[in-house]
Amino acid sequence: MKNIGLFFGSFNPIHMGHLAIADFFVENSGLEEIWLVISPQSPFKEKNSLMENKHRLAMVEMAIVGKPKLKACSEEFDLSTPNYTVDTLGHLKKKYPKNQFTLLMGQDNMAQFERWKEHNQILDQFHLFIYPRSQSGKIPTRFLKHRKIHYFEASLMEVSATEIRNAIKNKKPLTNLIPPQIEEYLEKLNPYN
Repeated sequence: MKNIGLFFGSFNPIHMGHLAIADFFVENSGLEEIWLVISPQSPFKEKNSLMENKHRLAMVEMAIVGKPKLKACSEEFDLSTPNYTVDTLGHLKKKYPKNQFTLLMGQDNMAQFERWKEHNQILDQFHLFIYPRSQSGKIPTRFLKHRKIHYFEASLMEVSATEIRNAIKNKKPLTNLIPPQIEEYLEKLNPYN
């Protein structure tokens, strides 16, 4: 049985913060692989600034070249939208019964976790590995000492995909925010104008 971390995101675009989180869990959690699950549409986000699925998938694939423990996962593209994590987890569990999945998420999501569809079902079936975020609300007490929720100490760079999209729109430099190959791809594509 392979132990796999699922890192969900719109990756619009993938940036150094995403890669730092994925690399951190590869090195510090005992997970054998991290799948970057590209979400077509979060139930909590507006769809208007979302790049096409194929472009976000292509950028994730480019960004993880040479990182054998990271995999791009487009499973959600074929599921009905809006995508709820509980449904995707059920789908992955059925499709890959030999794998054990762990959900990777930021503290900001943990603060909102009670709003998630079937959050108790997720906790019954999966472990959650939580990484710190500076912009985080108060985490409900029952989630602070839960046996399935594991908090990791990590100094992770705070990079916002919104900031990156604005920088691209305003022709500002993206140094150290996104991998160079992604910057080149975005320059050709020009998706946010």
